[in-house]
Amino acid sequence: MTTPDIAARRALVACAALMVGALTLTACGGDASAKNDGKGGDAPKTSAAKIAISAKDGSTGASINATGVKVSDGKLTEVKMTVAGSGQAVPGAISADGRTWKPERRLERGTKYEINATAKDSEGRTAAANAIFTTVSPANSFIGTYTPDDGATVGVGMPVSFTFDKSITDKKAVQSHITVNTSSGQQVVGHWFGDRRLDFRPQEYWKAGSKVTMNIDLDGVQGAQGVYGVQKKSVSFTVGRSQVSTVDVNTQTMTVVRDGQTIKSVPISAGSPEHTTYNGQMVISEKFTQTRMNGSTVGFGGEYDIPDVPHAMRLTTSGTFIHGNYWYNKGNPPFGRTGTSHGCVGLADVQGAQGATSAKWFYDNTLIGDVVIVKNSPDTTVAPDNGLNGWNMQWSAWTAGSAV
Repeated sequence: MTTPDIAARRALVACAALMVGALTLTACGGDASAKNDGKGGDAPKTSAAKIAISAKDGSTGASINATGVKVSDGKLTEVKMTVAGSGQAVPGAISADGRTWKPERRLERGTKYEINATAKDSEGRTAAANAIFTTVSPANSFIGTYTPDDGATVGVGMPVSFTFDKSITDKKAVQSHITVNTSSGQQVVGHWFGDRRLDFRPQEYWKAGSKVTMNIDLDGVQGAQGVYGVQKKSVSFTVGRSQVSTVDVNTQTMTVVRDGQTIKSVPISAGSPEHTTYNGQMVISEKFTQTRMNGSTVGFGGEYDIPDVPHAMRLTTSGTFIHGNYWYNKGNPPFGRTGTSHGCVGLADVQGAQGATSAKWFYDNTLIGDVVIVKNSPDTTVAPDNGLNGWNMQWSAWTAGSAV
């Protein structure tokens, strides 16, 4: 049984213990309302510089073009970008004003990168940021191979032609992010051949001397389900003098007209009666001083295999060329008289592509993009997508194939 005296003593002990605990807490925590004495109690002020890395940390599908670093209220002092894992450095440069950093070259697809950046504000206080990210994979992106190249000088028939490495289902989205303009003011319209090829041309041939600019803004554009573009660039080319050469199969001659004036008439040998030459407007898409021609690659079995065909200029994807011929019957030359080829247009030449021959003259006076028209052949007109030969399509049909 507890007596009153014992209870009183227990209460005093408990009270004393609480007071000691209170004193102990005060000693550890300090007085929340006390003023700092200026001897290091303040937390350091954070830097006003704010660093932004274009690709978020941990992201996948990052752009291979738009990657970079920016800073506000400060200047970048160092940016280091590497290929994650290997540590391979990615060269880049900080801008003159210290506000931005960009890599020197476009990044690779499907690659993991790491960026570490530091900056200082106007008071010298440092800020830092970093990110590890992966660029869009080849499986989830598409690229368009295009012609002509930037800076090229081409003939008046040269279209702008894109071939995509994946099928495009949203043609409108893709086409609307490629614009082609010319200094001549001609209207330029795109046309889809299937789901991987998109060509652009005006209604008539380009005006001689004009400048054509194509702006490619496909980075991040969805071309198909889960498949995005990665290209962003501007490409310009110049249209040279106008040259259109007409092959008349009836007379086995080619008339070369430059800027409206006939400059040469060249004897030729077109396709034989068994292997006729296409009719129509054909654009020279490639030039080779010498090249191998093997009939088995174009459906002629082992009928011919010539390792050094001189002065060869491609007219169709299917294998039609205008080229030099040195293997003709010297005692009975066919040029200007009869067709003897497997569908190509032959000109007199010599082995080794040397000498002042008709073929060499035409080769030397030809640009990629020049037009060769074949008429009076018993064959059909070349298909518009067999080479760069969309000029064989009526303008109404061409514009009907546009997605915008």
